Amino acid sequence: MSEQSVSSHDVATLGGGCFWCLEAVYDEIEGVISVESGYAGGHKPNPAYEEVCTGRTGHAEVVQITFDPQVITFRDLLDIFFSIHDPTTPNRQGADVGPQYRSIILYHNEEQRRIAEEMIASLNAAKIWKNPIVTEVKPFTEFWTAEEYHQEYFVKNPYQGYCMAVVAPKVMKARKQFASRIKANR
Repeated sequence: MSEQSVSSHDVATLGGGCFWCLEAVYDEIEGVISVESGYAGGHKPNPAYEEVCTGRTGHAEVVQITFDPQVITFRDLLDIFFSIHDPTTPNRQGADVGPQYRSIILYHNEEQRRIAEEMIASLNAAKIWKNPIVTEVKPFTEFWTAEEYHQEYFVKNPYQGYCMAVVAPKVMKARKQFASRIKANR
């Protein structure tokens, strides 16, 4: 098999509040190969969840998404991203407060940076939200995988209180808004 016939995959790293929410939504999107919850954007190597929760590591809760750009583009992933969280609240998503819950796009190349900045400018110009978007757009440096119990949290704990009150409504919104992009075998 030639190298050109092997499907290439891209990676996106996004933070928009609790990583359980983003992971649960992106897990269902066609073209997404894998989603891993973790930490990025900070300064402490290999942080533990308890450390990230203090807000002193500089890390945000993020998801690292491996996707097939022939099926879904980075721009498509950002369309979903901006629809499932409030990008106008600095260091918070709903009741989750702290820099670890900030809205952040950690770009892996210049094209991702350009797309993210263009999209933010376009959304701000459209005045979709009352306040301007505060999503950080920064270069990706390092991703630290979150503890195993955070992986596939919503799938494993659908009746846990936070999942029922916060995660499930975001998943339902994404299923409705992006119905044509939901994997057939979910």
